[in-house]
Amino acid sequence: MTGAAIMVVALGIDALIGWPPRLYALIGHPVTWIGALIGALDRWINLDGGDERARRVAGVVAALVVIGTAAAMAFLVASVLPDGWPGVVLAGVLAWPLIAMRSLREHVEAVAAPLAAGNLDAARRAVAMIVGRDPNQLDQAGVARATLESLAENTSDGIVAPVFWGVIFGLPGIAAYKAINTLDSMIGHRSERYAAFGWASARIDDVVNLIPARLTGLLFAAVSTRPREALTTMWRDAGHHRSPNAGWPEAALAGALDIRLSGPRVYGDRVAEEPWVNPGAADPMPADIGRALKLFQFVMLALTLIAAVCALI
Repeated sequence: MTGAAIMVVALGIDALIGWPPRLYALIGHPVTWIGALIGALDRWINLDGGDERARRVAGVVAALVVIGTAAAMAFLVASVLPDGWPGVVLAGVLAWPLIAMRSLREHVEAVAAPLAAGNLDAARRAVAMIVGRDPNQLDQAGVARATLESLAENTSDGIVAPVFWGVIFGLPGIAAYKAINTLDSMIGHRSERYAAFGWASARIDDVVNLIPARLTGLLFAAVSTRPREALTTMWRDAGHHRSPNAGWPEAALAGALDIRLSGPRVYGDRVAEEPWVNPGAADPMPADIGRALKLFQFVMLALTLIAAVCALI
């Protein structure tokens, strides 16, 4: 399957070099390009004073424009690539920045190191780069919990999901998924400005992540030393999560590590009373982040092997 071979190439390049800072400084990143289009549409058609129905229609238009643009550009590029392995390699290079494997690992490691050293302030600053909650309200266990939740969720929507859609639809599939995920990140919020305008983007993101989120949970369970506990926790607690998808990888990771995740958290001046995932377990400790990163590495290896097998079939 050509899409699977493209994903193997993209995963390999990302594992080796990530997205180099010099390259980012020179040309930015595809996500920032998509974000610029979303921001422009937000300013142009998400008009203050518009009624809810008008804003919902505008949000649907914005989502279709962004997703359609990303998919169409990827399709046009893919259509002019050479046949055979040269085209697969070139498509893999183009898909490479749309997979965030190395970036996610580095962001998690940036929290793990100061937290293990007892530098809570530095750990809070690092975790603020990957979560939306107020880091100043987090103690040691809170920082570890937020980090592990981000690792689980972003393994799904930052790596497994784009690879999944890339395997099925090739370069247009991974580009369209990344557009959907960026739309959700930017406007898929229940704030006054985006409750109506971002409604379509949030729902589309929920749909395209249904299978990848559950696949991610299964992968975490499969590579752990506690597969039965991970699967039991995932099946029991995933539905308690506020997200229809994020609870699956989070619950699987919680069961695999025998820790509790989710629970109450602070966003600005608002306290979100979220239920616990794996509530009978202890809070995570700094060492649990290292254990989770080892599981993450095995999940990435398993994902690459699955893609390679699909490419060979």
